[in-house]
Amino acid sequence: MLQRPPASEIPDAPGSYQFYDRDGRVIYVGKARSLRQRLSNYFQAPANLAPRTAQMVASAERVEWIQVRNDVEALMLEYSLIKRYLPRFNVRLTDDKSYPWLAVTVSDTWPRPTVMRGRRRKGVRYFGPYAHAYAIRETLDLLLRSFPIRSCSDAKLARHTASGRPCLLYHIEKCSGPCAGEVGQDDYRRMVEDLLAFLDGDTQAVVDKLEGAMAEAAENLEFERAARTRDRLASVRKAVETQQMVTERPEELDVIGVAQDPLEASVQVFHVRRGRVVGRRGFVVDKVEDLTEAQLVGQIVTQLYGDVSADVPREVLVPQLPDETELLADWLASRRGSKVSLRVPKRGDKRVLAQTVETNAAQELSRHRLKRAADHNARSRALTELQQALGLPEAPLRIECYDMSHLQGTDYVGSMVVMEDGLAKRSDYRRFKIRTVDGNDDYAAMGEVLERRLAALDQEKDGTHAGRRFAYPPQLLLLDGGKGQLGVGVAVLQKLGLTERIPIASLAKQFEEVYRPGSPDPIRMPRGSEALYLLQRLRDESHRFAISYHRQLRARRTRASVLDGITGMGPKRRARLLAELGGLKGLQAATVEDLQALSWLPDDVGRAVWQKLHAPAVRGAA
Repeated sequence: MLQRPPASEIPDAPGSYQFYDRDGRVIYVGKARSLRQRLSNYFQAPANLAPRTAQMVASAERVEWIQVRNDVEALMLEYSLIKRYLPRFNVRLTDDKSYPWLAVTVSDTWPRPTVMRGRRRKGVRYFGPYAHAYAIRETLDLLLRSFPIRSCSDAKLARHTASGRPCLLYHIEKCSGPCAGEVGQDDYRRMVEDLLAFLDGDTQAVVDKLEGAMAEAAENLEFERAARTRDRLASVRKAVETQQMVTERPEELDVIGVAQDPLEASVQVFHVRRGRVVGRRGFVVDKVEDLTEAQLVGQIVTQLYGDVSADVPREVLVPQLPDETELLADWLASRRGSKVSLRVPKRGDKRVLAQTVETNAAQELSRHRLKRAADHNARSRALTELQQALGLPEAPLRIECYDMSHLQGTDYVGSMVVMEDGLAKRSDYRRFKIRTVDGNDDYAAMGEVLERRLAALDQEKDGTHAGRRFAYPPQLLLLDGGKGQLGVGVAVLQKLGLTERIPIASLAKQFEEVYRPGSPDPIRMPRGSEALYLLQRLRDESHRFAISYHRQLRARRTRASVLDGITGMGPKRRARLLAELGGLKGLQAATVEDLQALSWLPDDVGRAVWQKLHAPAVRGAA
């Protein structure tokens, strides 16, 4: 059992602390500006701790600490200890696959570009990473026509150097023939430098240089050389087209996007150099710590740039500023050697780019879940585990999950999502607009939804309801919520006489806890179990389905009430205005000058829109 050290022994200074289990393994590493204050937070009643923190403390047998001089040293020590011990209660960025890089071996006598994976090596310049190796090879195929440096292995170079004869790549003008002495060291190095500059994003200088060489050759009547330079220029331009500008200026930045659920987070990072996306990386994070989004972003930034070989840009765009923004910025600046800014983009091309990265993160998280869901064996195990954990009479082949969504009692809606054999059955999804509940009352709203659904079930059974909107009774009824929602569900089943026919359970907000009738204590699903992932997908899908319907109703009502009645604001102009400014939220954030800067929007209409949006009555309604 973990013993609390005397407070007088714990220094009131920056440092890192480590929790050990009974086998002497490090299970958690943290940092603090004051070790004494931070560690005191762990020694309180378990009920007051977050569930995962309580689990970590229960697993620990002792705690140790290392004092350092300042916060930056504490941050670096935490990173190095996490990397060394891989504690099971710390969030760690783990690549969901080994990403390929375009690497140039600049330390070689005759440098070459190649595809590399794994750990970085000294004397090699890396570009990327890329999503697929074939993307690198397609890019290289274009670039070798413009920068004909060798792409063969060292062994092949040695063989052809010994024979004095170049390979086929030389004859098709994809290599300058260093093995046969067809190019000097100085000229070869210049080609390598041009390639590196191009890959760094400095494409215009390369294009200008080739255009100048082509014009000079044509002026000197060297038409064959001019034609070869023209072909090289065409290849360069085609390669440039694959890396379109994503910022208005040639900026250097990284964009981090995060999509998460209670158990996992998907992280996407786009690397932008000179205004072009030159690489991307993706991670799937197991959220073993109880972290807010701001804390999670801080962990991501620390681990992303903690490695000595990490390329730190001038600017890092994040979805939310971390708790220790100034500390992280100072630390990044020390690694880069110049100022680094951490910020959340609010508008413009950077905001659009950030939204794109966040969309990619959400899609990766969805693909990660579907990969598990597509496995029939995993689905079978999930249903069997769920049956055993909840004490059900049979494996729940049909599960219905319910959730509610509203904003301060307005646009109240409910959702029903269905899984059959562990897979979503979208044709059976249903949406409910609440009819009888006034104000904010989730229990009453849940009761109404369940009565309407289960009454329809009885009508179909009696043959009094045409259309058969529901195929057959669920073998498990799941409610999003705690004991209160479960009580509502049990009351509805009793009222309709369905208690013996339909098992019911509720999912607590922490999600690891499931409540069943007749038991005051929750059922904790084992982490990593297939049953837990099944419940997670159900809860998230019901929430998504409910909130999308709520937003649809709210947006329809809000747009109608706010923008209607403005002279000169017709349906097409209103739709274009909302689309260009990112919806009603972006429109509310816009200034009069922003609206009048739109060339297609008359100044008087823009002024009228701003005045109506910022009138006291409208602002209060929003």
